[in-house]
Amino acid sequence: MHYMVIEHFRNGDALPVYRRFRDQGRLAPEGLRYIASWVTNDLRRCFQVMECEDPKFLAQWTARWEDLIEFEIIPVLTSAEAVTATAPRL
Repeated sequence: MHYMVIEHFRNGDALPVYRRFRDQGRLAPEGLRYIASWVTNDLRRCFQVMECEDPKFLAQWTARWEDLIEFEIIPVLTSAEAVTATAPRL
């Protein structure tokens, strides 16, 4: 399953986040896969697409960052999956 992860950097400060990322990497557990990410121009938020079969991997990952980031996690479908899901009702 895919998840849109909206990261709100605490106090709007990206520097501690990028320092940790530089020093320790993404800190994602085995079973959680990074797909892509985008950061707002003001460096206050990040939008990431992550993939995993069990949401427990998301919980493990966010626990490693929650001192620096507030997370909003939304399960999402790809466009192709949405087409398949809606096709019988069209």
